[in-house]
Amino acid sequence: MKSKLLPGVIAALFVASPALAFEPFVVKDIRVEGIQRTEAGTVFSYLPVKVGEQFSEDKASQAIKTLFATGFFKDVRIEVDKEVIVVVLDERPAISQVDFVGIKEFDKEALKKGLKEVGLAESRIFDRAVLERAEQELKRQYLSKGLYGVQITTTVTPLERNRVGVNFNVVEGEAAKIRQISVIGNQVFKEKELLDLFSLTTPGLMTWYSKSDQYSKPKLSADIEALRSFYLNRGYLDFSIDSTQVSITPDKKDIYITLSITEGEKYTVSDVKLAGTMVVPEQELQKLVKLKAGDTFVRDSVTATTKAISDRLGNAGYAFANVNAAPEVDKVKREVAFTFFVDPGRRVYVRKINFAGNARTRDEVLRRELRQMEGAWYDGEALNRSKVRLDRLGYFDEVTIETPAVAGSTDQVDANFTVKERATGNLMLGAGFSSSEKVILSASISQQNLFGTGNAMTLQVNTGKINKTIALSFTNPYWTIDGVSVGWDIYQRNVDPTSLSVATYKSSSIGAGVRFGYPIAEDDRINFGLAVDQTSIKVYDSSPAPYVNFVNTFGDSAKSLLATIGWARDRRDSFVYPTSGVFQRASMEIATPVLDMRYVRGNYQHQYWIPFGGGYSLMLNGDVGFAQGYDGKELPFYKNFYAGGIGSVRGYQQSTLGPRYTDSLGYVRSLGGNRRLIGNAEYYFPMPGSGKDKSMRLSLFADAGYVWGADDRIQASDLRYSTGLAFSWSSPVGPLKFSLGQALKKVEGDKTQKFQFQLGTVF
Repeated sequence: MKSKLLPGVIAALFVASPALAFEPFVVKDIRVEGIQRTEAGTVFSYLPVKVGEQFSEDKASQAIKTLFATGFFKDVRIEVDKEVIVVVLDERPAISQVDFVGIKEFDKEALKKGLKEVGLAESRIFDRAVLERAEQELKRQYLSKGLYGVQITTTVTPLERNRVGVNFNVVEGEAAKIRQISVIGNQVFKEKELLDLFSLTTPGLMTWYSKSDQYSKPKLSADIEALRSFYLNRGYLDFSIDSTQVSITPDKKDIYITLSITEGEKYTVSDVKLAGTMVVPEQELQKLVKLKAGDTFVRDSVTATTKAISDRLGNAGYAFANVNAAPEVDKVKREVAFTFFVDPGRRVYVRKINFAGNARTRDEVLRRELRQMEGAWYDGEALNRSKVRLDRLGYFDEVTIETPAVAGSTDQVDANFTVKERATGNLMLGAGFSSSEKVILSASISQQNLFGTGNAMTLQVNTGKINKTIALSFTNPYWTIDGVSVGWDIYQRNVDPTSLSVATYKSSSIGAGVRFGYPIAEDDRINFGLAVDQTSIKVYDSSPAPYVNFVNTFGDSAKSLLATIGWARDRRDSFVYPTSGVFQRASMEIATPVLDMRYVRGNYQHQYWIPFGGGYSLMLNGDVGFAQGYDGKELPFYKNFYAGGIGSVRGYQQSTLGPRYTDSLGYVRSLGGNRRLIGNAEYYFPMPGSGKDKSMRLSLFADAGYVWGADDRIQASDLRYSTGLAFSWSSPVGPLKFSLGQALKKVEGDKTQKFQFQLGTVF
């Protein structure tokens, strides 16, 4: 006959109760009843007694508490049948599936991942309390999107083998819109000026895309901080936000936000001092101070000063330097004095440099770009320089650095570089389209990080109507450990531009060359090259007279020994998504007098990026080209410069600006020229709604340029101008560029082209 020793839940709560005491005994056997999914061995592992051992009331209480603590069971009972322990269990059901109905705002898989973090997931034990937390988490996600009218109904369906299915039926409703944002208490600045600082807005033309008219607590917090910064950067040290009220209408469709502020008085800086341990000469640190006595108080200047001093100490090896600005406020005179207390801490050195995220790129490719060495003193400038150099490689979308302290050491840190690799192979297609011309295509396939070695190889294959090309190029950027590069090129190229708006002729070229690059400074390189080229030319009755005369004078086949020399300086912050820095490049190609042709062709480009923060930047670009024959030889016409189209002056058809002529068929065609001038100004800004995603950028551009022939006088009045909107996106399927340009100056004979694009496929 069985006798109950401890009833399930009561026993778990009142294990100290002496009412059901029993005499200890030696266990002859243990049986487990009521389990369907749980293995008996799992239950045995939680029991504090085994067969042959003595079983007591304390061990029974301990066993029940332990089995309940697993969360696997709703009820636990321990019964005794003579000297046999019988463990009777009532299992909790397991979750067989989690499903959603009516979800549009979120990705279902992302939601499942989020609910898993609160304990609700397939194959886990079903718990009603966990389900309630999951419902609250799901509702919180919708509230963060401004969907305050969301209704969530949860259904738990019993299934075979003690399992359940959990279904969330969601009626999302409409997102609540911000109908009004008010600022109360402002006297110095107009409310409109303050509201322009906010990312949250009332409904407008583009808010359907940006969602800026949907309330978000994090966004409001960011807007409040922007408002605070606005006042503190204009001297209002006592500025405060007294209250923030967010109200929603009963139908949960309209939201009203009211901020009550106190502007306070405007303060000026009365004095600035440095104090503390000066491991760097104080005169040098004084130069880093961004505010002076008599200036209006600007909080950003205080922040910039502390950062500049910390960075300077970091460059000297003090990685954990601490700089604090202590204000002394005189409310009567409305003045504030600052003392910057400098605590350099201990000087540290870098123990190890580690890389993560480079699944394809070899470690040595990254390591050779570093300017911070292992075992050397910590140098903040060298670390930042290393990050910039890695970013310029073009292999990564993102590069981050962390410098954690080494456990158990006070003077060592590790430098951990984490990279996010991007596709470095491209199948590029270039295209232009207009109502009067056919689509023009070109293609190339390249890999800038061949097998993760950092070497670059490009195979250009073009079977189009205009260009038939096959060219193979290879570059090893680190032929020597010092960064001397070597590369070679082999090409065969046929050009038939008769379907374009340029002069009619055909050319066929074959050649090969080798080139070297040598670093002369941290950001500067010089390049040398030598190549052999043979070009055959065919002209027609419709070809322009200068082309025909050239062939009659120098023949229809020309050999050239081409020497090239170039210099480049790259101080941009990123190769893929630049926002600041300078890029300069000068090159010259000389056809030496060893073979047939004799000419000089030079080009200079200067590009300047001005950052405005938050992904906004202005790019200014200038490009000048000049070419001329020498020693009684003319410049080959197939070496002429052209302008117009993407890459020069958008809004005009490709290669149509400059000297032109009318052929025998009545078509106006471009001749090109030996002098070219291009200028571009482009203001880049993030795509609305893209957040921190840098891969999509919009830009407003203004282009200018022209090409002049050898007999033309260079005049500013010849320049053509255009403006428009451009969009660039490093998409998962490749780089995309679109421009919508408007020609601002159109002279008779000019051919315009409003829409132009360039697209590619990444592999």
